[in-house]
Amino acid sequence: MAAEILPQPQARKPCLLSKIEAFQDVVSTAVIIPKEDGVISVSEDRTIRVWLKRDSGQYWPSVYHTMTTSCSCMSFNPETRRLSLGMDTGSIQEFILSEDYNKMTPASTYQAHQGRVSVVLFVLEMEWLLSTGQDKNFNWHCSESGQQLGTYRTAAWVSGLQFDVETRHAFVGDQSGQVTILKLEQDSCSLVTTFKGHTGNVTALCWDPVQRVLFSGSSDHSIIMWDIGGRKGTAIELQGHNDKVQGLCYASHTRQLISCSSDGGIVIWNMDVTRQETPEWLDSDSCQKCEQPFFWNFKQMWDSKKIGLRQHHCRKCGQAVCGKCSSKRSTIPLMGFEFEVRVCDSCHESITDEDRAPTATFHDSKHSVVYMHYEPTTGTLLTSGSDKVVKLWDMSPVVS
Repeated sequence: MAAEILPQPQARKPCLLSKIEAFQDVVSTAVIIPKEDGVISVSEDRTIRVWLKRDSGQYWPSVYHTMTTSCSCMSFNPETRRLSLGMDTGSIQEFILSEDYNKMTPASTYQAHQGRVSVVLFVLEMEWLLSTGQDKNFNWHCSESGQQLGTYRTAAWVSGLQFDVETRHAFVGDQSGQVTILKLEQDSCSLVTTFKGHTGNVTALCWDPVQRVLFSGSSDHSIIMWDIGGRKGTAIELQGHNDKVQGLCYASHTRQLISCSSDGGIVIWNMDVTRQETPEWLDSDSCQKCEQPFFWNFKQMWDSKKIGLRQHHCRKCGQAVCGKCSSKRSTIPLMGFEFEVRVCDSCHESITDEDRAPTATFHDSKHSVVYMHYEPTTGTLLTSGSDKVVKLWDMSPVVS
């Protein structure tokens, strides 16, 4: 069912521990069971499976349960062994797993949404079940009584959800690229603020309650770190993926961010460095270096008898420049640019080799990632791919 892969001693890269391959369809979501050599998987073939590692080193299903309709999302609380499943029909079904993880017992059903449930999140401290759906509603229920406590209408379909227990703030990322912060009460909520920084839809959110920073990943290939605790509105861009960001996890003990993208890339970001905000792009009708007119500046073109040029922007200073004055490329890792980007000639001269030192490492999972989960207690990363394979990685060589 699942092959054990003997680790090869290689420095500074994730080590593939195991593959679980016995799926008829793509695993849309999965979690590692803490303190157990186990995995819970939800597949598009309507099956819920609990995989436990046997003495042979292989993972075999101890629970194999088929739902009546497809599951779209999952939340697992290891302390209570409560498994909350969001369904395509809009309902949320909850099960309790036995202590030996060999049985799952139905517990509750919530008629939460009119359309597919997109995210479900159980908050043990509040006894709340948070959920979002394609009906554009964000709801929260009391997990003890089953009663709906409140609802909030979102601007677009929600694709990311995180919650801070201390402040009762919900972070909601949607398909428009916006992140909304809501303050939840027992039976009401209020809008705190909204962040808009992505040009694509938000695909993943990750909240660190210690540093009080929120990370958002997007289909525009970028990650943004929003410094909530600093109260200065600081937003740091991270550009290191060539495809849609599919998952984010933060290892707070080492201050490293793990991100995965649909092209199979795994990036480990060092967040224990002083990063800089990317500058706002400046507006100008002519190059701010050589003063040549841009192609829409007809008056200056006529007066100077010169052909208008195309406008570009320096990623380091934000100035509007022509192609001739920005012919150089450079990485600027402390600004989040791990790939070479356009810079003006004067900024290029000011960037030192030390400034170009990478702040991230890049690795290949060798499958198109659709979901990821990181378990910090074991240092294990789970990736699920479009190849219908779940891979387990030892991240200790790179997350340390």
